[in-house]
Amino acid sequence: MLLNGVNIVFVMQLQHTPTAEIIAMAPRLDEVINEFIGDQDIKSNSADLYRRTLKQYFKWVALQGLTMGEIQHLHIIKYKADLLHEGKSSLTVGGYITSVRRFYEWAEAKKYYPNVAKGVKTPKRAQQFKKQPLSASESTDLLNQVTNPRDLAIINLCLRTGLRTIEVIRANVGDIETKGGQIILNVHGKGRDGKDQFVILTNKAQAPITEYLQTRGIVLGKLKPGQGAEPLFISNSNKNKGERLDTRTIRRIAKNNLIAIGLNSHYYTAHSLRHTTAVSILRAGGTLENAQGVLRHSNPATTQIYTATILEEQRLKYASETLIDGQF
Repeated sequence: MLLNGVNIVFVMQLQHTPTAEIIAMAPRLDEVINEFIGDQDIKSNSADLYRRTLKQYFKWVALQGLTMGEIQHLHIIKYKADLLHEGKSSLTVGGYITSVRRFYEWAEAKKYYPNVAKGVKTPKRAQQFKKQPLSASESTDLLNQVTNPRDLAIINLCLRTGLRTIEVIRANVGDIETKGGQIILNVHGKGRDGKDQFVILTNKAQAPITEYLQTRGIVLGKLKPGQGAEPLFISNSNKNKGERLDTRTIRRIAKNNLIAIGLNSHYYTAHSLRHTTAVSILRAGGTLENAQGVLRHSNPATTQIYTATILEEQRLKYASETLIDGQF
């Protein structure tokens, strides 16, 4: 018997079957997960995340020797604790718990299971990003280190506009245009349906891009038919020469050059370039609103976290402990 596409016999079985056998019933678990995902108004990458994290949760349930009908609020709390004990970051664990909470909200509405995850909080995150921004001198060293025209254009663009790697690879040549007297790059942002955001290209941001595109026979402002649809940055490798770059390649480009200037740490990655953009604005006296506009955060609280970096820098520069040394 089916109810809203889910096998009722299966739901009843879950409540009475030893969960050592639940993993063997994976295809039927997939039916429930698929119905849950099908009822969510989410993008494909979010659907993949829900599917992966929920399968992890059901696997954990089985390993605990529990049936689905035996799960209580305290078990969800234990699940969170176990994830943290495994060494997963608070951000990762937060994603897992969010998936479980939403699943049980949905399951309760469907009258499959009570919402035993209600009120379970995600772990608190430290109010500072783990990836470190570069100082002004480190940013200069990084730009001086890069000799490849394409790689220089990418790193310089990320440092000056805060683009994410996914936004860099989505960019096309034709996305560079003039708006309100400014040269801009239209951006297909994270979680967006189209290129409805933009960053401003200053002369320093645009110059390396112009020089790189010229190596491909492309002149901004004088595009030939079809050139506007070409990727802004393309692969140079023999295997996929001329094709759009992927995020892995951009991460590798950033990482290799960061290592070359002595920043060989997991705290320094391609995402450090985005952090550098925000912190550089604040260092120069810009406001949180200025940084929020460039990084295109929908929630100002996200931008607020960058102030922790500035406060830490000031704390280290003007160490109050030295005032004591002047007294005795």
